[in-house]
Amino acid sequence: MFPKMNIGSLSLVNNIFLAPMAGITDLPFRVLTRKFGASFCFTEMVSANGLVRGTHKSYEYLKSSPDDSPLGVQIFGSDPDILSEAARIVTESGADLIDINAGCPVKKVLKTGAGAALMRDPAKFETIVKSVRKATRLPLTVKIRSGWGHDELNAIEIAGIAENCGVDALSLHPRTVRQGFSGTAEWNLIGLVKKNTNIPVIGSGDVRKPGDALRMIEETGCDGVMVGRGALGNPWIFEGITTLISDGTTPAPPSPIEREAVILQHLETNINLYGKGIGVKNFRKHLLWYTKGLKGGNKFREIAVSVTEINELLNMVHEYLRSLSYGVSDAGRL
Repeated sequence: MFPKMNIGSLSLVNNIFLAPMAGITDLPFRVLTRKFGASFCFTEMVSANGLVRGTHKSYEYLKSSPDDSPLGVQIFGSDPDILSEAARIVTESGADLIDINAGCPVKKVLKTGAGAALMRDPAKFETIVKSVRKATRLPLTVKIRSGWGHDELNAIEIAGIAENCGVDALSLHPRTVRQGFSGTAEWNLIGLVKKNTNIPVIGSGDVRKPGDALRMIEETGCDGVMVGRGALGNPWIFEGITTLISDGTTPAPPSPIEREAVILQHLETNINLYGKGIGVKNFRKHLLWYTKGLKGGNKFREIAVSVTEINELLNMVHEYLRSLSYGVSDAGRL
């Protein structure tokens, strides 16, 4: 039987999560990954300032549906009062969990004192977490990095503060802020944080195939695994992970016909939510990921990236994928 997981009052059917990713984890993508086995998904990070000021774009990120549950909303900011008010807004929106972003390494976020910048100011981090904890009855998590640099590794300290402030679980991407998304995630730090805390720890970073998730759990003792970039163009990874952990096998890679069906489904949900123009435009990046590693994919992407008319795009996808007569390995479930 697949291991279940609890975060506060929230009971999950498994311990495999879709990570919050800016510009990616919108409603259509979340619903799709759930169909393949992700037990829990996060919105992309939402500006606390935007929510408090009533910015339309910030509220758009909160859009959900009955098929999109349970849902975690990740908020970011640097002002305790604004973050606590944002937490109240999110709670009233019907979310199932709130996550504080203390791990984003993007410069424009760091310059505002938000994201991973909070790890450089433990006292401020503590004030923020206490403030948000008081503002919501929902399960509360934080997402952190290993530290600012290899000379400033303070994930264990920050995790301890979070636990003492009443956080129900934390997720750790064991790269430094200076690393960004380069280099290798140092999984051993996940194990160290797990040994030094009494709350669930979710590991993240370099989970690109099902075997990586299983190995992360075995090597670190983490309670759950969060999949980020490994899910781009590859929602099948969740099916692969859940199957591997539950019975030790992995499904066959998706056939070109299966791949086309998922692409069309994903595109349709984008259009239904955003309209044809924006829906197609937003989907093109996903199409590039869906065809990564496929024979002739480079040539297909060079042409497809400039297509704006939906019927033309659908015909291109159909003709390209039906021309493939073999299974996929690099971009499939394996």
